[in-house]
Amino acid sequence: MNPRDIDTTQRPFVLIWEVTQACELACKHCRADAQERRHPDELSTEEGKQLLQNARQFGDGQLVVLSGGDPLARDDTVDLVEYGTEIGLRMTLTPSGTGSLTRRRIETLADAGLRRLALSVDGGSAAVHDRFRQEQGSFDQTMQAAEAARSAGLPLQINTTVCAETVDQLPAIQELVAELGAVLWSVFFLVPVGRGRVLDPISPERAEGVMEWLCDVAADAPFGVKTTEAPHYRRVALDRRADGSATSTPSADGIGRRTGITAGDGFAFISHRGEVYPSGFLPKSAGNVRSEPITEIYRSSELFSSLRDSDALRGKCGACEYRHVCGGSRSRAFAYTGDPLDSDPLCSYVPEGYDGPLPTQSEPVVDPTTAD
Repeated sequence: MNPRDIDTTQRPFVLIWEVTQACELACKHCRADAQERRHPDELSTEEGKQLLQNARQFGDGQLVVLSGGDPLARDDTVDLVEYGTEIGLRMTLTPSGTGSLTRRRIETLADAGLRRLALSVDGGSAAVHDRFRQEQGSFDQTMQAAEAARSAGLPLQINTTVCAETVDQLPAIQELVAELGAVLWSVFFLVPVGRGRVLDPISPERAEGVMEWLCDVAADAPFGVKTTEAPHYRRVALDRRADGSATSTPSADGIGRRTGITAGDGFAFISHRGEVYPSGFLPKSAGNVRSEPITEIYRSSELFSSLRDSDALRGKCGACEYRHVCGGSRSRAFAYTGDPLDSDPLCSYVPEGYDGPLPTQSEPVVDPTTAD
């Protein structure tokens, strides 16, 4: 399946299911504000299998990410991977770097049909990573899991959060990504939700520089590079290709990638209790899978439909000539303004002739614990 053939009005490129909020870690940036124990109202195994059956209706090879919390805090995760694989879904997993992620468990997941394992690395050394994750030994456990994935023939993705505390670590992390043999480096630009509300974002100007650097990395690296909640990376890449400063194409990552994916447009998130959000970083519900199929919510809800209309964007993003290839982070706009169609305050670009208000990264206005 060619990712470019996907009609994102009809199906997401990425469907994430937060199977639990339970996790042993207390990471500073945690979107889920993870807890020690599982919530009693999590989707059950049978409800989860029904969700996967409904997701199958999106079409062949639908990509499903089992996330958390730590998805391995559930004892049915391997069964869910196996079931999803059997019905034709492409199942991937984003576990936490804890003692639960043993070599034996990774081998079992690979045997169940898992297509990719995504691990988080937020520092180039154990000291930096463990401080950010607030758990001594997390770095070593993550490195051991990465080696186990390679031994099991399981493609590896590395996720990294970019904020003021981690941005200087990016070159060292890039070297680790290459050493680990990862197929993709997914770079998450901080959105202030969950515990991440207490972290400092980088400035728009610094973000622009990071994206230019990522373009250079992507041109030569043996792994793919993508950004999350920073779609203006596409604008930076297009401009660099236009002026001849970037000419090569990043290597494939084994799953396939495409441009134009933003919250609600090619992307959907299902919470542990079945609420459907445009993104895990945009905690505004469009419905619940316990009462309506995910296919109907994604295709027909007012919230998702509005996010797929780039001409409905407001402020600087609405006036931008790149809105159809970028569109800004709808999650960050929602966090800072309460309006998911407002401008993304991380972007430094000002469209020619635009003289309206400019967004700022002031205090977030949305409390994720009360967002519907």
